[in-house]
Amino acid sequence: MSEKVIMLGNEAIARGAYEAGVKVSAAYPGTPSTEISENLVKYKDSLYCEWSPNEKVATEVAIGASVAGVRAMSCMKHVGFNVAADPTYTVSYMGVNGGLVIVVADDPGLYSSQNEQDTRMVARAAQLPVIEPSDSSEAKEFIKVAFDLSEKYDRPFVYRTTTRLAHSQGLVELNERKEIEDKPYEKNIRKNVMMPGNAKLRHVEIEKRNQELAEAANTLPINRVEMNDTKIGVITSGIPYQYVKEALPEASVLKLGLVNPLPRKLIEEFASKVDTLYVVEELDPVIETQVKSWGIKAIGKEIFTVQGEYSANMLREAILKEELDISKPAQAPGRPPILCPGCPHRGVYYVLNKLKIHAAGDIGCYTLGAVAPLSVVDTTICMGASISSLHGIEKAKGKEYIKNWVAVIGDSTFLHTGVNSLMNMMYNKATGTVIILDNSTTGMTGHQDHAATGKTLQGDPTYAIDIPALCRAIGVKNVVEVNARDIQAVEKAVKEEIAKDEVSVIITKTPCVLLDKSKKPLYQTHTDKCKKCGMCMKPGCPAMTKNADGTVSIDDTMCTGCGLCASLCKFDAIELVKEGDR
Repeated sequence: MSEKVIMLGNEAIARGAYEAGVKVSAAYPGTPSTEISENLVKYKDSLYCEWSPNEKVATEVAIGASVAGVRAMSCMKHVGFNVAADPTYTVSYMGVNGGLVIVVADDPGLYSSQNEQDTRMVARAAQLPVIEPSDSSEAKEFIKVAFDLSEKYDRPFVYRTTTRLAHSQGLVELNERKEIEDKPYEKNIRKNVMMPGNAKLRHVEIEKRNQELAEAANTLPINRVEMNDTKIGVITSGIPYQYVKEALPEASVLKLGLVNPLPRKLIEEFASKVDTLYVVEELDPVIETQVKSWGIKAIGKEIFTVQGEYSANMLREAILKEELDISKPAQAPGRPPILCPGCPHRGVYYVLNKLKIHAAGDIGCYTLGAVAPLSVVDTTICMGASISSLHGIEKAKGKEYIKNWVAVIGDSTFLHTGVNSLMNMMYNKATGTVIILDNSTTGMTGHQDHAATGKTLQGDPTYAIDIPALCRAIGVKNVVEVNARDIQAVEKAVKEEIAKDEVSVIITKTPCVLLDKSKKPLYQTHTDKCKKCGMCMKPGCPAMTKNADGTVSIDDTMCTGCGLCASLCKFDAIELVKEGDR
């Protein structure tokens, strides 16, 4: 008898990949996709998985494994899919040998992302089929379907999830791993070398394959009709299916598992049986636009938003015109995102704020340097863009203008796409200061290893990229390493480097405070010595509190003993308590 367990959607995807016989997986961590690889590594005795420097590399690794004849996948969040676009658009022409699935997690509602793009749109542009599950059980089973279809139709598949699916739990039935025999590698220049003459022929082939898949979609079990009351019919997929079933339990539903290409005959037949047809999909009207282009009358974004997540209540209001009398609970005080107590980035940002320096920002924990009271990050675009945009500012405004600007980027992000940007600065004779905030981890997504930490996803020790040496190899003469907690050293380095008419790199190498599990020193305040100057409050540490009388207190349950506050106090009002006294 098979075992049933409760699993997160991401955990279920990992389990499904294992059961499908995947042998190679590559990924770059990005919420809400990160836990897929973190769970997949549990099966490392049966497969290989890695953290790659970025999503483009991860996808190319998976493509290579597929060409070699094994089932392979890459995993990323939706903005990472943009980074992977170059190989993705081309492997669409190539097709596969071993099954190839690209797992992409969208983020409706922007819980942890800089935009709200819809992966289905990107996949359609790349002419790639898309499968989308609606719960943890389907998350496990559908990925096995994706690999089977990938090999049957010689097509890479995009496997789309969303934040709600990735991080919600459901009942999953565990099955044994399916050992797939490696497919023999056969040299095939016309299929695998995408020079123009070959690509032209392959384009014809993939159009043919996609038409075959579209026809098959009409009878695929992952597309199913649930006929009930025919007054209302709904076409939906993914997590919105759960909202439809809750809000409209009596409605007839066409639930799509394959959302590109769409099963036209199945949709036309379903539409003919219902009085009023709705298309319920989060974000862009991908299904709706195609359905209406076939002359089928349907209601969609006229009454539904193209922004954020849906809910059962939203559907009741929009379709049933119910005015829901839901008394709202008292609003909790606002909790703006902040850097953790003891975060090594805080001292760096304090110095930049003090010196009135603007920072071109990047993607990571350090993006929070944009919010008060530090307020030094002026831009955040995408991974690696801090360095490139600083370069653009200098070329637009000149060497003197850039003297009160820096680029800030994390160690993982620098290795992701910052290296090329720094190469560009050197090649194009730039002036500017780059601060690499090296906290020895990929912090924002939950402390994953990367190429400079010395450990692989599978837990094996490995060569750690020497970031200072890498910068020097690129040609940067001015490479300065400082302790982020030594604010005097940080301030000295910043002043000296921004004054130079050259490229400078300052590396603040101090591990994330959450990596150190040992007992931390504790600081306490002496209100009798406090002059109420507020200097210790300027960095915005959440462990610091201003009392009613203007003095300050330290919350010993939050203090991590970084000592930043004590270094700013000139009146000995903050004292170090010996380690172990907590």
